[in-house]
Amino acid sequence: MALKTERTTFSLDVIGRYMCNTWQEAMGSTDQAMRPDARAFDVIVLGGGTFGAAVAQHLFNQDISHTHRILVLEGGPFLIPEHSQNLPVLGLGVPAPTSIAELRAQGQDNQPRQEVWGLAWHSPVRFPGLAYCVGGRSVYWGGWSPQLLNSEMPTDAAQKSPWPQAVVDELNNRYFAESNEQIGSDVSNYYIFGTLQNGLRQLLSDGIGAGKVTDSIPLANLPDHAGVRALAQPPDTKQLANMLGLDTPGSAQLQDLLNLMKLEAPLAVQVRTRSGLFPINKFSTVPLLVKASRSAENECAADDVKKRLMVVDNCHVVGLRFDGARVTAVDTNFGTVPVPTGGVVVLAMATIESTRLALNAFRGTPNYIVMGKNLIAHLRSNLNIRIPIQNIAGLTGNLEQAALFVKGRHQFADGSLGHYHLQITAAGGAKTATDAEAELFKKIPDIDQFNVLRLASSQDVVIVIRGIGEMETENPASSVRLDPEPDEFGVQRAFVSIAPNQRDLELWGAMDQAAEDVALLFAGGKPYEVLTGGGSLQVAAGQPASTVQSPQNRRDGLGTTHHEAGTLRMGDDPTVSVTDPDCKFHEVANAYAIGPAILPRTGSPNPMLSGIALARRLAEHLGNPSPFVTETGFTALFDGIHLANWRMAGPGRFIVVDGSLEAVPDPSGELGMLWCTDTTPPDFVLKMEWLRWQQNDNSGVFVRFPDPTSKGYKNQAWVAINFGFEIQIDEFGWPDQAGIHKTGAIYAQGNQNLSLQPARAPGQWNEFEIRVQGQAYAVALNGLQVTSFQNQDPSRGLASTPLSPAYVGIQIHPPSPGETANAGRVAFRRIRIAKL
Repeated sequence: MALKTERTTFSLDVIGRYMCNTWQEAMGSTDQAMRPDARAFDVIVLGGGTFGAAVAQHLFNQDISHTHRILVLEGGPFLIPEHSQNLPVLGLGVPAPTSIAELRAQGQDNQPRQEVWGLAWHSPVRFPGLAYCVGGRSVYWGGWSPQLLNSEMPTDAAQKSPWPQAVVDELNNRYFAESNEQIGSDVSNYYIFGTLQNGLRQLLSDGIGAGKVTDSIPLANLPDHAGVRALAQPPDTKQLANMLGLDTPGSAQLQDLLNLMKLEAPLAVQVRTRSGLFPINKFSTVPLLVKASRSAENECAADDVKKRLMVVDNCHVVGLRFDGARVTAVDTNFGTVPVPTGGVVVLAMATIESTRLALNAFRGTPNYIVMGKNLIAHLRSNLNIRIPIQNIAGLTGNLEQAALFVKGRHQFADGSLGHYHLQITAAGGAKTATDAEAELFKKIPDIDQFNVLRLASSQDVVIVIRGIGEMETENPASSVRLDPEPDEFGVQRAFVSIAPNQRDLELWGAMDQAAEDVALLFAGGKPYEVLTGGGSLQVAAGQPASTVQSPQNRRDGLGTTHHEAGTLRMGDDPTVSVTDPDCKFHEVANAYAIGPAILPRTGSPNPMLSGIALARRLAEHLGNPSPFVTETGFTALFDGIHLANWRMAGPGRFIVVDGSLEAVPDPSGELGMLWCTDTTPPDFVLKMEWLRWQQNDNSGVFVRFPDPTSKGYKNQAWVAINFGFEIQIDEFGWPDQAGIHKTGAIYAQGNQNLSLQPARAPGQWNEFEIRVQGQAYAVALNGLQVTSFQNQDPSRGLASTPLSPAYVGIQIHPPSPGETANAGRVAFRRIRIAKL
């Protein structure tokens, strides 16, 4: 029995119950001893966080032939239904970085921090750990989603950790654009506007144009903003001015405005969408997975056996069973999930945990030594400054939020490149203000709080200049390996080493210098303050921030960025990469990985956009169905995917299952029929395959009947019964076991030459060939003729004409007396017709 919605002291767990399934429900839905038509899960996604949710959701939507059953195993609970910043003043936080050793010393190693956070690996570097919940860190992450430049995805095999060319081409030609749209960064920031945004943006543009920002890429050399690229037509100056929040373009030229757009922050926040739809606001993958899960439930009508997507939370993946060629099963704390022939597993946990799972499972594979190498993250610094409002021309009164973006590229002595970017946020405030995101990523749920912000007078501008730089790949000092200590499930933990090399420090220095250059641009040659955890430090006019604060004191630890990547990197060469361009492990036939772990290198962007793009790409590689293609001379009536040319008559329904049409009888016990709206030729051969799950399942194929809506019947399925003919499917021959009621016979017609043939066993496909010429009918079952019949009734079985078209259909028959409630689920596929 399905678990009912549970009640806690404070809440009724509606969303958790409506979205997730228990282990027993999921495994029970695969039990063929209980239901012969049960199917195993053939796509098992390990991790329901950011990228596992994205793969599962997109595969569910792409699988229009309903071929796959998808199981998502998430180690944590369902927490919240969307991004935490879409829920006003909720207060969910991210814990401070730490280590297992420190947590043990504090007696906190066996309990979650901040509700769902846990740390699973040893390291001398402190990490916050992972958010063990549906959606993972996507319900917390910051939202800046710049797109990788081509120079950040080099494909030359002579370079270290090159990207596969085919992957780069597909990302640039399609998947980056789709993913920008998915996460909401394909439009300009309509919700960030005003004099502060406009003033700081112009100062940046002028400074970069004058070469005053170290290693900044000239704006003309950057690709257009994603919002510009997403437009159906190239914009004019008026449209660009509107996108920039300007009243008019003034004297600005088109290229000037395009360049200004490149400074707009690429934020994954959707504020406008199609007419009639609510925007998703701050992006996380939870709403995507909720929608897919509920769609699966609605589609299957509460029949778990037919549910194409299930999410089991609080399910820890312990290990993979690997036979040297393929993964045969997934072991969890609840039990084991078998992986059927043709089934796949997708490692979609965070980088370190996916790598640990692979290291524990795939020992002995030829490229095992490569797994865990190439660990990279991001170099990150934060320069916080406060500037008097009068330092920036044109700023007065209540200053709203600003968010801007600068891209930089540093050239090393050998000519190679390192990339960084600056994420700039600013807000007006009182003399004591210290928050540059006072109004960024906030929902204001009450008018009183909104009025406080609206009426506030700004005296100073607080600006945070966050630098994010890429790390050097293939650094021997940075890797993930197995630690001897087992975790609570008896499986070896990971040990993580990560350290900057000399090139990292050089790029870090250039990035910090660029941040100081931007601070000087904004200060306008006047004094300003550097904000620190202990207060503020005065900086003299025209002096860099480093005169009062060392850049090293502004740098974050390498374990704090949440951007670990590279340890299962993809590539064409299996000797130096772990996964291939399709994200499949080179040496494992049915194991894939997704998320930052597969990135050969990260560039400076956080891995959200690239990760979502690759997740969508993997889902399509796994799930894109091929429509049924007929033999020469035949036309497909059902291509295994689409039902646009089919209609229901009477109760019941047909569902698409693995490219077939499967009958679902109505509880009323009434007959139903699915009929094809394509008019049949006057004479024809109709071919199809059909399958029954139980020995006495009952169905049939109707031919040569008029439009079921034309007779005024309450149950229109009876039009086919009374005015056409049924080719029977029933091995028992209900109700009397007479030959004219058995498989292949023209149902209940006496003047036919019967040579009954047994159908194949339940669970096996049978083939019908139905030939109708004049008033002669012939039926073959699995290549052997069953009957021939000459119609002598002038009121039925009339050939199709332009004025009186005729049709074909397939029957839904309720269970016969003595059969189980799930009888009658006969399936049909490869339905095609040819004119005689």
